[in-house]
Amino acid sequence: MDHAATIWKEEPTIELMVDSLLLVIFLISTAATGWLGADLLPNELFGKTTNIQQLRIIMTALGGLIGLTAGLFFQQLRRRLLQQVRTMPTDLLVSRAVGLILGLLVANLLLAPILLLPLPWEVILLKPLAAVLSNIFFGVLGYNLAEVHGRTLLRLFNPNSTEALLVAEGILTPASAKILDTSVIIDGRIHGLLDCGLLEGQVMVAQTVINELQQLADSNNSEKRTRGRRGLKLLASLRETYGRRLVINSTKYEGSGTDDRLLKLADDTGGTLITADYNLAQIAHVKELKVLNLSDLVIALRPDVQPGEKLNLKIVREGKEDSQGVGYLDDGTMVVVEGAQNSIGERLPVVVTGALQTSTGRMIFGKSEKDQVPPNFNKSIKHQRPSPS
Repeated sequence: MDHAATIWKEEPTIELMVDSLLLVIFLISTAATGWLGADLLPNELFGKTTNIQQLRIIMTALGGLIGLTAGLFFQQLRRRLLQQVRTMPTDLLVSRAVGLILGLLVANLLLAPILLLPLPWEVILLKPLAAVLSNIFFGVLGYNLAEVHGRTLLRLFNPNSTEALLVAEGILTPASAKILDTSVIIDGRIHGLLDCGLLEGQVMVAQTVINELQQLADSNNSEKRTRGRRGLKLLASLRETYGRRLVINSTKYEGSGTDDRLLKLADDTGGTLITADYNLAQIAHVKELKVLNLSDLVIALRPDVQPGEKLNLKIVREGKEDSQGVGYLDDGTMVVVEGAQNSIGERLPVVVTGALQTSTGRMIFGKSEKDQVPPNFNKSIKHQRPSPS
């Protein structure tokens, strides 16, 4: 835990040092350019100036101001680029890089004959200007084309793959990364979902989730310690089973807690957040993020039980109310049975009377069939005549 905390503190310090160094380099280079550039001024300007030293100081200060502004601009640009590179999916990063390289290659091939042309001294600056503009134009063009049509690159790398062809044509949607929440790792059911093939794509675990599991594993509370160790053991098992498919995302997001950082990670990567936390799932829905709540999945996979359906149920314990007994379906759904308090340990025919959906699952209500009165029972009593004595 101390080692992780040390790394967490060192990285912002390194970022600050790099930003400061970038600012100093821009400031010194532009100030030196202003100082030395005073000698390159036209002679007419030197003739009109009486104090050359003062001119040098003014140009140095002006150059330093320009350098400070440029340094702050490139500082923000560097941070944005690093943030995008860290959170960008690997396939998109590779396709953009390839598009940029191809664009620059085309630009330089087209420039080769232009640069060899003999031009008059008056228009000699057209060559570097054309080189700069063409590289910018074709580089940005290749970058944007790769971002839009990057999937077609799958044909070049693996033309025999049916899946690659379907993805390239847009018929098959590529699987998004599955981002695991702390609750779903401790829950343990994620391993079974992956083994059954219900979840496709990369399995992504944020560094903040690992830190939270480590805190739980190092806790003085025995229950928290057990949960944390179970989560770390599951991650080790996933790594052993799926290898490179399990990806650790080390991006450090700003946020008040693990949930906030996971939401930002899902927003940046476009991945699907897998969680067992009802509140986190609702927040993800509000922010229009992809989310899968394991409780919703379990509810969706449970067999539907309709009112009036008959069940053969074993009563295992008493209910909260008088005369109630509780049994369970094969999938773990709780059934509350009226009039079954005295039948614990027995199997009874139960008629379903209703169901209640909650955030944690579904509860079914029923009534013991032996306690039901036949519809014509009261009428038959009325029409019965007393036998003669």
